[in-house]
Amino acid sequence: MKNGSLKGIVEGLLFASGDEGITVKQLANVLEVTNDKVLHLIEELKFDYEDNHRGITIIQSNEVYHLTTKPEHNEYYKKMMDNPRATRMSQATLETLAIIAYKQPITRVEIEEIRGVNSDYAVQTLVARSLIESVGRKESIGRPVLFGTTTDFLVYFGLSSLEDLPNLPDHIDEALVEEEADLFLPIEEEK
Repeated sequence: MKNGSLKGIVEGLLFASGDEGITVKQLANVLEVTNDKVLHLIEELKFDYEDNHRGITIIQSNEVYHLTTKPEHNEYYKKMMDNPRATRMSQATLETLAIIAYKQPITRVEIEEIRGVNSDYAVQTLVARSLIESVGRKESIGRPVLFGTTTDFLVYFGLSSLEDLPNLPDHIDEALVEEEADLFLPIEEEK
């Protein structure tokens, strides 16, 4: 595989690793190359990001590499954060938030098992809006991040505590659920 495509894969892996970041060893294992090769690719990416027209950079913290925004642009990020978006949350984001609120602490994989679809974007959106946060790690293989709601969540929804959340129904009408699900599934043509 060519250096350029490996560099793109490293960039994508850094992005996909999010706040957790990724180690040289993890990158080397995924790419099936040496640690030295990974370090060389990271240095090339760092060099690319030094260009004034680029808005991201790579930082290293405790042997973990992170893709992050450039510190010299902080004033713009602050302006964005000081002006909350008036946009509404998508249905997927609201579903994810409801799952976290009622099932917390919960991992991303557990959320996806309930929803049946990838929830990375919804989780990232909720973290960016400070409605959820990492509340620790699950004692299982890989020690995945556990998510829970924040004080901002309570304020946003006008709740004084999680006990103020509405109760979930005791019984769910399966026929109604199937009827609603049929609205979203393509209708099979009669043969």
